[in-house]
Amino acid sequence: MPADSLPTILIADDQADVREALRLLLKAEGIASVGVADPAAALEAVRKREFACALIDCNYSRDTTSGEEGLSLLEHLRQLAPELPVVAMTAWGNVPLTVEAMRRGAADFIEKPWDNARLVSVLRAQIALAEGARRERRLAAENALLRGEAGEDFVAESPAMRRVLALVERVAGSDANVLVLGENGTGKGVVAQLLHRRSPRAAHSLVKVNMGGIAESVFESEMFGHVRGAYTDAKSERIGRFELADGGTLFLDEVGNVPPSQQPKLLRVLEDGEFERLGSSRTQKVDVRLVSATNADLQAEVVAGRFRKDLLYRLNTLEVRLPPLRERVEDILPLARSFLARSAQRYGRVGLRLAPSAERALLAWRWPGNVRELQHLMERAALLAERDEVGAAVLAFGEPAATPAVDLDGMTLEQAEAQLVQRALERFDGNLQRAADALGITRQSLYRRLEKHDLRGVAGDAD
Repeated sequence: MPADSLPTILIADDQADVREALRLLLKAEGIASVGVADPAAALEAVRKREFACALIDCNYSRDTTSGEEGLSLLEHLRQLAPELPVVAMTAWGNVPLTVEAMRRGAADFIEKPWDNARLVSVLRAQIALAEGARRERRLAAENALLRGEAGEDFVAESPAMRRVLALVERVAGSDANVLVLGENGTGKGVVAQLLHRRSPRAAHSLVKVNMGGIAESVFESEMFGHVRGAYTDAKSERIGRFELADGGTLFLDEVGNVPPSQQPKLLRVLEDGEFERLGSSRTQKVDVRLVSATNADLQAEVVAGRFRKDLLYRLNTLEVRLPPLRERVEDILPLARSFLARSAQRYGRVGLRLAPSAERALLAWRWPGNVRELQHLMERAALLAERDEVGAAVLAFGEPAATPAVDLDGMTLEQAEAQLVQRALERFDGNLQRAADALGITRQSLYRRLEKHDLRGVAGDAD
């Protein structure tokens, strides 16, 4: 096992020969150690790095009998690092001091002169308990964030999306940071999921953060975590998003919304992999692969002074640009069918299918809301469809018409009227009453116009 991955024990004892004996014993057991000679040095060491456990003597050079220096160190360690298990070393037979150490928060005790087997057993037990508690806290925090959702289908029938998929496949296996660009609703989060699933980090967490939803006042707490007492309402420690994503992937959505005052702190983690929890001076290291997304023009934001150029360079080692849905027409119907099937399953409408009129309407729409708009539209259709077939009448588009724009200026009055009547009939699947209502005329008037423009074949009998 590499030295930097071994559990490390902090040894605090004022006798150099004791520290050396403990170091050699622990080294033989595969446990690293750092030795310090007094309480001040012990506290400084804990501020600077993380330890698996602390083994502290209760008596130091200024006071060799009462144990008060050691008890004071114990209390300060509990305040500085509440999750750090502390094992106290006491003189053999000093029961009152042992009891007091346990009362003040010691996880266990060792009597001097120690028994090697018991000392190693106690330390291993405390390391295992602390690691178990750490995993439990991390799991609880991940569950609260819902980790990454189950992977969504990645539809790439269009040439534009096939190019995107090929690029994702090439870069997923690396640890390079990726910046995903595209309009709102184009599926940037789906690309982030795909990059994670195809990477060597797939067995670890994909942690998602909506940077637009984090207030500047809680940015550090959300991203880096905080210790108990860091501020008035900090009743317990909090694990930040970077720590949760350690070993996995961190997805920063809407990264262009990171406040300028917080950008240097984000840059530091990306450069060094280091951060401190809010309220702590102890530096922690993380290993994360960063995927970011935005619909903003970050180059323009850099020019305007709202986004750091060096941060942008860290984010966009590789760029993936997603085309809007209107530029990937071949994907519209496969996506629509996939979304409809998923929603139909959820709402107990298995067997729903798209009518030809609905397919024509979907292909004709310009999709200002992109894939997200299509997904929501199919969910509503699964709820509102009266039969097993979803017709155009059920599709509630964001604008009145779902057909290509027609230049009415180039038409005669008769041609324009025929076009509007035909469009209304297609939109409502041939339902005469609903088409008449949409046109603002009576049903009898619509009948006359159908005969006038020879459109009776367009009308259906579902009225």
